[in-house]
Amino acid sequence: MSFGKIIDKKNNDLSKRIDKQRVPEHVAIIMDGNGRWATKKGLPRTFGHNKGVSVLKEIIKASKKLSCKVLTVYAFSTENWSRPTQEVDYLINLFSEVLRNEIKEIHQESIKIKFIGDLTPFPENLKKIIYNSESLTKNNESLLLNVCVNYGGRQEIVKVAKRLALKSSIGEIKPSEVNEELFNSELLTKGINDPELLIRTSGEKRISNFLLWQLAYSEIYISDVLWPDFNEFEFHKAIIDYQSRNRRFGGIESLQDESCNDSSCSS
Repeated sequence: MSFGKIIDKKNNDLSKRIDKQRVPEHVAIIMDGNGRWATKKGLPRTFGHNKGVSVLKEIIKASKKLSCKVLTVYAFSTENWSRPTQEVDYLINLFSEVLRNEIKEIHQESIKIKFIGDLTPFPENLKKIIYNSESLTKNNESLLLNVCVNYGGRQEIVKVAKRLALKSSIGEIKPSEVNEELFNSELLTKGINDPELLIRTSGEKRISNFLLWQLAYSEIYISDVLWPDFNEFEFHKAIIDYQSRNRRFGGIESLQDESCNDSSCSS
């Protein structure tokens, strides 16, 4: 049996363990480790970013296959501008190239693409490609792909606070009316349920200013695998781990578990 067939068999065996009724509707991913992957192989960091794109395509297909409704990926943070200019320029050009090359297939797969973040600093040609991509796919329904670019969680929260403060100052709302529901309605992810699962690759144990408000009750799965080596098999491992969790949202598993201390309680 070839190596490829062995991998396929392992993945099929793993996928059978997934409860299709309990797949998270919204998965968020911090795609970390592209540069380190390339450096370890003695390659320029740009090679890692290129490989990372092909991995994202695989995970998009895997998400769709499992009937996930939303996939949100961290592609470029507000802090990424501090990287070497050559790498930043490469990433911006890569965004343009990938969208031009892949948007037709994305549309054919009935995937809706949405870009979340401050697009102001990007070149006009990239902003035009983004706008056209969103416009082309806006009515697609099989999967919503949120791509976070020039995005920062703290910056998003501050902007929402400023907008609500302005609305209050001009009498559009009362301060007493500000609550979580109103705050949610001003977020860049408005109308989208919060992620049930956050996956971070490369073994780093932090959320790096990503969806700070939205991740309040998300299950967090840390993979030691660098993003360019991540694949459908690793994605399935994350889903299975998620399904093993008891999501209590600050409560307790059940009142019965707390009160049953004698043999009359069922196991």
